[in-house]
Amino acid sequence: MRQAYVHDAVVTMEAGGDERAPGAAITVALCGHWEHEPPCPLAPHRTSAERSGDQVRLRVLFAAEPAAEAEVRRRVDAALSGGGLTLPDGATTRWHLRSTQPGLLRDDEAGPAERLTRH
Repeated sequence: MRQAYVHDAVVTMEAGGDERAPGAAITVALCGHWEHEPPCPLAPHRTSAERSGDQVRLRVLFAAEPAAEAEVRRRVDAALSGGGLTLPDGATTRWHLRSTQPGLLRDDEAGPAERLTRH
């Protein structure tokens, strides 16, 4: 049975970089492309990004079978370690991974987490 997990990361990003790009890179790593038909094949997820200066804090909420948790985290870290993503318009956003770690589910994430575990 799927369980909800959180993965937190911080990247630094050049001015003008799209703070959504790391989340798109994570979706590519987990689903093959940022535009795909549901459901996500490995782990239904959602990524939020909060920018402050050159730092972007990423929070990935995902649902996976316990046996797949480590693989999901490995793919998230690999996507962020890649350091950039080129979008269809040819624009490239670059970043540098500063930290990554498992996070704790917050009370306000209980509803979204439950929805992800049902997909």
